[in-house]
Amino acid sequence: MTVLVNPTALSDHKARDFKMLIDGRWESGAADPIERVAPSHGVVVSRFPTGSRNDAERAIAAARKAFDQGPWPRMTASERSAILLKAADLIAARAEELAFLDAIEAGKPITQVRGEIAGSVDIWRYAAALARDLHGESYNTLGDGTLGVVLREAIGVVSIITPWNFPFLIVGQKLPFALAAGCTAVVKPSELTSGSTLVLGEILQQAGVPDGVVNIVTGTGPEVGAIMTSHPDVDMVSFTGSTGVGKLTMSNAAQTLKKVSLELGGKNPQIVFPDADLDAFIDAAVFGAYFNAGECCNAGSRLILHKSIASDVVNRIAELSKAVKVGDPLDPSTQVGAIITPQHLEKISGYVAGARSSGARVAHGGETLDLGMGQFMSPTILEAVTPDMAVAREEVFGPVLSVLTFETSAEAISIANSIDYGLSAGVWSRDFDTCLTIGRSARAGTVWMNTFMDGASELPFGGYKQSGLGRELGRHAVEDYTETKTLNMHIGKRTGWWMPQTEKLA
Repeated sequence: MTVLVNPTALSDHKARDFKMLIDGRWESGAADPIERVAPSHGVVVSRFPTGSRNDAERAIAAARKAFDQGPWPRMTASERSAILLKAADLIAARAEELAFLDAIEAGKPITQVRGEIAGSVDIWRYAAALARDLHGESYNTLGDGTLGVVLREAIGVVSIITPWNFPFLIVGQKLPFALAAGCTAVVKPSELTSGSTLVLGEILQQAGVPDGVVNIVTGTGPEVGAIMTSHPDVDMVSFTGSTGVGKLTMSNAAQTLKKVSLELGGKNPQIVFPDADLDAFIDAAVFGAYFNAGECCNAGSRLILHKSIASDVVNRIAELSKAVKVGDPLDPSTQVGAIITPQHLEKISGYVAGARSSGARVAHGGETLDLGMGQFMSPTILEAVTPDMAVAREEVFGPVLSVLTFETSAEAISIANSIDYGLSAGVWSRDFDTCLTIGRSARAGTVWMNTFMDGASELPFGGYKQSGLGRELGRHAVEDYTETKTLNMHIGKRTGWWMPQTEKLA
C-alpha cells in the first residue's frame, strides 16, 4: 500500500454555496445550511440548503402541475430526445467541474470520478435514444369486431432519491430514463454529496427542460425523503441506498400503493476454481474489493476460493494490495480515497475487530490510517472467515475483503446464496460449463464470468432478494417509468348482447 498525502490541496479552497431548484427557481432554505466537510481534507467545501417538509411539498406540487398541465409529457419523443442529447453534451462540457465536486464531497479519487462522469454522458445519450423507441402494441387478431391497442404512458411524478457513494452516476441511472418517458421528477441527493446534482439542475435548464419538470430538494431523509416517498401526488419512487432505508421507503410508498424501484445493498461473491486464470483474477479481486474504497453496493467483498488454491491466492492478493495507492483524492494516481464520515470509518473498523474476535485472521491491512487529514482505511484482507460471521454476511461498505473456502461446486453455490443479498456475483474458471452452472445457480441480478464489475448502458442492473426491486439501465429502462393502458375498440354492429335490444321489445 502506497500512501499519498497532500494536506494543503484544499487549504485555499473557498466553500461553494448552493441553492435548490423548485419550479424553475433557485432557492435557499429557511434554516442554516448543511456544511459538507471534505472527508479527505477535513475542511468545509460545500454548503447546501436544508430543505424542509414544505420545500418538498412545493417541489412535488410543481412536478405535478408540470406533468398534468405542462408541455413535457406532451412533446414528441424526438423533441424530448433532442433535449436529453443536449444535456449529455453539456454534462461532457462541465465534466471536470462535476468530477471535482464528487471528489471533494465524497472523497472519491478524481481519476475514478472522471470515468464515472464519462459513463454518465453515455447513459444520458442512451436514454435519449430509448425515448424514440418507446412504443405500445396493437392486436388485430381478436376477430372482426374488435381491435385492441396497448398504450404506454408516462407514469407521472417520480421521486428520485440517490446516495452519497456515486452522486452523479446514480442520478444518471434514473433521471434521464424518467424524463425520456415523459415523467416529471423531484430529486433528493444525499445531504453529504449534493453539489454535482445541483449543477445538473443548471445543465437541464440550459438544455431546455421546462420549469417544474425537474426539481432538486436538498436535505435529510426524515425531513425531505419521507414526504417524497409518501405524498399522494407522487406516482413512483426510485431509491438507491441501504436495504434498511429501502424497507422504510417501501413502507412509506405502501400508504398510497406507489410503484417502487429499489437498488439496495450487496455482499457479492467471487467464486474461484483451480483452473482459473489467476493472474487476471488477482487483479480483479483487488479492484473489486477496493474500488471506491469499498463503498460500493457491487463490491466483490466475498472471495469464495477452492481450498487447493486459497493460500497461494491470498498471498498474491496481499502482495498486490501493497501497491494500491491510498490517499488524497485529488491526486490523479490515487486509487483508494477517503471514507465518507468518521462514523462510517468506525463502523468499518468495528467489523474488522468483530471478525478478529470470531477467529478470522488479518492477511493484510486491518487498521485505520492517520494521514494528517480526513479519514482513511487501509485495504484489508481477512482470511479464515466462516459463512456465519457478520463480516461474511453483512455489508461492510469499506475496503475489506473476506476470504472463504470450498471443496465442491455445490458447496460454493450454497455459500454464495446463503445470505440475504443477491446483487451480483462472479465466477472464475476456464471451463465454460462450470461458469454457466454457477451463473445459472447464483441468486444474483448480475453474474460476471472471468471478469468483475464490468458494465454498459445496455445491460440491466438490479438485484435479487434484499438487494432490491426492479432493474435500471438496459433497453427496457424507459418502460419502467410508464403505465400500460388497454384500448379495447368495438367495430361494426354490436351483436350477441344478453340484454334484449330496444327495437326487439317494441
